[in-house]
Amino acid sequence: MKISQRGKAAANRRRAWQIIEPPMDERRPASRRTGKETRQRAWQVLEAPTGEHPVIETDVEMGPALPDESTVHFVLDLALRIGEVQMLSGAGASDVTATILAVTSAYGMPHCEVDVIFTSITVTCHRGSDVPPVTALRVVRARSLDYTRLSDTEMLVREITRGRISAEEASAELQRIYTAKHPYPRWLSTLAWGGMAAFIALILGGNGWAALAAFGITAIIDRVGRLLNRFALPFFFQQVAGGLIATLLATVLVNTQLIPLERRTLVVAAAITVLLSGLSTVSAVQDAITGYYVTAAGRAMEVVMMSAGLITGVALAIKIAATFNAPATPSPAAYAPTALGLPIVVLAGSGAAACFALASYSRLRPLLVSAVAGAVGAGAFGALRLADADAITASAIAATLVGLGGGVLARRLKVTPLVVAVSGITPLLPGLATYRGLQELTETGDLTALMTAVAIGLALAAGVVLGEYLAQPVRTGLGRLERKLSGPRMAGPLRPSRRRLD
Repeated sequence: MKISQRGKAAANRRRAWQIIEPPMDERRPASRRTGKETRQRAWQVLEAPTGEHPVIETDVEMGPALPDESTVHFVLDLALRIGEVQMLSGAGASDVTATILAVTSAYGMPHCEVDVIFTSITVTCHRGSDVPPVTALRVVRARSLDYTRLSDTEMLVREITRGRISAEEASAELQRIYTAKHPYPRWLSTLAWGGMAAFIALILGGNGWAALAAFGITAIIDRVGRLLNRFALPFFFQQVAGGLIATLLATVLVNTQLIPLERRTLVVAAAITVLLSGLSTVSAVQDAITGYYVTAAGRAMEVVMMSAGLITGVALAIKIAATFNAPATPSPAAYAPTALGLPIVVLAGSGAAACFALASYSRLRPLLVSAVAGAVGAGAFGALRLADADAITASAIAATLVGLGGGVLARRLKVTPLVVAVSGITPLLPGLATYRGLQELTETGDLTALMTAVAIGLALAAGVVLGEYLAQPVRTGLGRLERKLSGPRMAGPLRPSRRRLD
């Protein structure tokens, strides 16, 4: 009998089901057997035994090759030296961490961990479970304001993260940057510090004679400080000497009438502002906000000690003047700008910021950007004070504008935002409020004015960091790295290595 094609197909399906279907004694009732169990049993029958699987041999190594120990040590040493330059220049711990991770990732290092604790940097490179990790440590023993060195180091990091330079070439270039002399002679830096004090005196409402006196006293303080630094005198005592010299020389000018000073206390206030400008208040607040509490505590203690040295010097000078029966300098009044004086405040703020950048050995482009930032900060502060805003609120808003503008424009102009931010808030430092608080503390024991000066300093630092936060959505290509590190970026590479984030 000839079987139809439909009958053959049905017979084949029944035969296949008999092969796939389990024996009767292992079969569960159809009402209790799920479709998933049936498919699993069918696959177990069709699948070949494990021992029959062919062994595939390949010469291709799976995953990236582990770097040898000497290469790891070389790259870690390079990354640590780069991080040290940033720490010396006042960069925050989050910036140092991001830079080190970007450098190690660019040179093919596996997972690395970075620990920054203000005076030391530790990096550990994990190379897998079969190879022990490699750890390197570098101690940061000194502080130095050289923004040219910081800018050159960031340019080097940019070349590293883009894969344009080998590790050996990068190490040689970093050695050249580290050992290079300052781009300007030291006497020019002294003139810049003096010019900064002169502009600060103008911002506070002084005349040309007050600016001239502030220039001369600050230049003397700078030269004395450099002389004391040669003998490795701690910075605490250098601050004591600075406050002592500023107050004593101002007292001499007051009592001898060598030059006609309308507001004699402005000279001391301008010199105190210069002495406060080198402190790392912005970095301390940045570290505290980004979660690096140990580093923030170390920076805060440094600021407290330097300020305590300044307090000691000013108080000692006041006591010496009282011993010689010199007329006491009247307590300075709070700064109150006028509408006619606002253009002078803007120009003086620009000049003070530019002088600070020049004294910190910045090149022309960062200097010009810093001058613009100083003008914006001083203008905003003066306008807010004219609108009857208190000094703390005006300082915070002005610093936020400086941080926002520096965060958005500095990267586009290839300028380190840290340079712009620190220079931009320099004209707003509470030199006059600090001197007023120190004098009231010495004479009456009242801490109100001094606490106001501390609040203004914290408002300036927090405002700059807030401005950097507000600049994150505006800047292109930085938000991803900033979110991973939970903080704003004031220094470091523009973009991390792709191997690190992808």
